[in-house]
Amino acid sequence: MDRIFDLAIIGGGINGCGIARDAAGRGNSVFLCEMNDLASGTSSWSTKLVHGGLRYLEYYEFRLVREALIEREVLWQIAPHIIRPLRFVLPHHAGLRPAWLLRLGLFLYDHIGGRHLLPPTRSVDLVHDEVGKPLIANRYKRGFEYSDCFVDDARLVVLTARDAADRGAEIHTRSRAVEIRQVDGIWQVTVENTISGERTTIQARALVNAGGPWVEQVLSSGSGVNARAKVRLVQGSHIVVRKLYEHDRAYMFQNADGRIIFVIPYQDDFTLIGTTDRDYDGDPAKVKASPEEIQYLCASASEYLKKPVLPADVVWTYSGVRPLYDDGASEARAATRDYVFELDTPGGAPLLSIYGGKITTYRRLAEEALERLSPYLSSDKAKEGWTGKAPLPGGNMDVSAVAALTAELTRKYPFLTSAHAGRLAHAYGTRATKLLGNAKSLADLGQAFGATLTESEVRYLISTEWACSAEDVVWRRSKLGLRLSADEIAVLDEWIKANSAASGERTLREAGGRT
Repeated sequence: MDRIFDLAIIGGGINGCGIARDAAGRGNSVFLCEMNDLASGTSSWSTKLVHGGLRYLEYYEFRLVREALIEREVLWQIAPHIIRPLRFVLPHHAGLRPAWLLRLGLFLYDHIGGRHLLPPTRSVDLVHDEVGKPLIANRYKRGFEYSDCFVDDARLVVLTARDAADRGAEIHTRSRAVEIRQVDGIWQVTVENTISGERTTIQARALVNAGGPWVEQVLSSGSGVNARAKVRLVQGSHIVVRKLYEHDRAYMFQNADGRIIFVIPYQDDFTLIGTTDRDYDGDPAKVKASPEEIQYLCASASEYLKKPVLPADVVWTYSGVRPLYDDGASEARAATRDYVFELDTPGGAPLLSIYGGKITTYRRLAEEALERLSPYLSSDKAKEGWTGKAPLPGGNMDVSAVAALTAELTRKYPFLTSAHAGRLAHAYGTRATKLLGNAKSLADLGQAFGATLTESEVRYLISTEWACSAEDVVWRRSKLGLRLSADEIAVLDEWIKANSAASGERTLREAGGRT
């Protein structure tokens, strides 16, 4: 209780971690608490895209699209290991949006966002081009190919938190804010460790509510604020199937109901299909893909693909709740994806609540949040726009250097297969050598858990990236859950329980996991 932080943040998703990173880099003392794991909510259940949102042009969201388009290349350059360019094929579907409208939308998409590195749109002959081969023959004859980016969303959150901690922020996972109240113009936040049950109280001059789907519950924890804005919970579900085709392009398919779905090459051997859009009423922690959604995604993909996608083909599903700002739109798909701030000063100290937002615009959201809070923050080191130039951990390399890094890892560690080295390069970038150390053989990396996951990597994730369980490791820090058996995951979980407590790494993690 002696220390007063400049800023306390509730919520360890992309918005909360983005604000923590930016604020810490400006010289502010920062405390962030997350009731579960980092990115355990909405931020790990996205379609894995850093994109402008082509379809938002139909809703005249020009500012949002422009901002997102600019951010694509900014984010790619600060995190080239976890973000990569991806070409999307948009077939023209006779009877839906006319070709001239698609061409106009893509012209705007190419030109309003200051594209410099990504290749431009091109027309595609789907009868002769290889991208037409997976499609139903003679049904789709022409289309367009345009650029966006793929992102490992959960790793983006974790690396953003890692950078915040490296710059002095305290990041506390498994720590639920159970009460917030103001005393003499200072926020007091009571935090409960969800593992031990221990409670502590911290003080802060300013408070950010980045609770995502739980934003309104946070406000009801004693803040003294009655929210004027409302959150609209929209469920988005995805399915993963075995690899559907050989080339490296993704597809955007239009549906007769006006919605679109993406079909994306995923984790080398799989294909990701999503997303749905429907209002959700219930506990955001219990959302799951429904049989109707799975059938919808299968049917939507099968409208285009030569080989039908069936529910029996699905190897994994995931579903998340997007906490959108309720703008009164009649349909979930039409609700704005823009972010909205609500700044309250009950008793004099500021509370900034965040509604909506997208993975793509999280960095700009953080900048704007700090602009709103700047009158209340004491740091004199405020820098303008620094986060768009400083690489995230492991990202200090050229955007085209991941292949060279993979080759370098196989030279330095000849016992690694190219697939293993490639996975480490994409996950950790230039920090891959931190977990490989001076290893001269695979045995030097300790116990092997399967699918190239080793004890050395798990120890690194526990000590440096706040991993506490097998789920954290195989579904958020990686997607190795697609390759590991249930028994292998259970062995990993037991190992983590035995080793993280024994080695004292939990203490390091709760102290912010500084390296």
